[in-house]
Amino acid sequence: MSRSFVDRIESAPPLAGLSVAVLAVSTSAILIRWSAAPSIVAAFYRVLLTTLLLAPVAWWRQRSAFRRLAWRDLAGGALAGVALAIHFAAWFESLAWTSVAASVTLVQSQPLFVAAAAPLLLDERVGPRTVAGIVVAVAGIAGMSAADLLGVGVLGPNPLYGNALALLGALAMAGYVLAGRSIRQRLALLPYVIVVYTVASMTLLVLLGLQGAPLVAYPPREWLLFLGMAVGPGVFGHTVVNWALGHLESSVVSASLLGEPLGSTVLALVLLGEIPGVATVVGGVVVLIGIVVTARARQQ
Repeated sequence: MSRSFVDRIESAPPLAGLSVAVLAVSTSAILIRWSAAPSIVAAFYRVLLTTLLLAPVAWWRQRSAFRRLAWRDLAGGALAGVALAIHFAAWFESLAWTSVAASVTLVQSQPLFVAAAAPLLLDERVGPRTVAGIVVAVAGIAGMSAADLLGVGVLGPNPLYGNALALLGALAMAGYVLAGRSIRQRLALLPYVIVVYTVASMTLLVLLGLQGAPLVAYPPREWLLFLGMAVGPGVFGHTVVNWALGHLESSVVSASLLGEPLGSTVLALVLLGEIPGVATVVGGVVVLIGIVVTARARQQ
């Protein structure tokens, strides 16, 4: 990743960069579905290759920040890394059991868990609008789950199990956000990301070993997909989203990220021929409305 490439990203219009990031993260579910490798292997290489792509840039631009890392920052980054690994492991596996639309929508529900945990962990007050947003989103999740139990308009071999894994991924992502909130106030983006991604890679490698999944011996197509997950959703997706947070209001970024379920659903329709059921669409819309209400209430 050359200097001119990094400078070009940093000089880009923030809204244009954010648009690219949303499109990039929307491809993640499609790339996972295309891969024939075990989901834990795909998750491991997604995080590992993203780390390897960003590490030289991080060291070149902010090596002094690495030298100032305190033990409490490393400990907090390690905790965030473990949570991120659980997020990826659960969400990647969920896509093998439920529809892209349901999985991506439910994994985006992490703001609800952050809002629910904030009073306990961060001593933050929860207002009535936040509670209302959580209730609406939970109603949407319940509607999607009820449809799964009744077999109404669902896709996948076990949608209820897949949806539960997606919710676990959202819960783990909320843990990642809560663990990293105070650390990001002290650390620059790239050093923090490298610490977190390194720990996440190590955690996924352990989970991979426990499952007995092969680490190598995959065809070239799989390696291209692993690299695509790292470059697209990893570098151009989440990394650019974090960059956009330094230039745009968090409410704008949060609202924009809700375009991921829509983008992924459209891509799944075009590239996978996957048509979501009515219950999934209606429930997903209700969940997204609840997330919007919750996010906007917490930012006021």
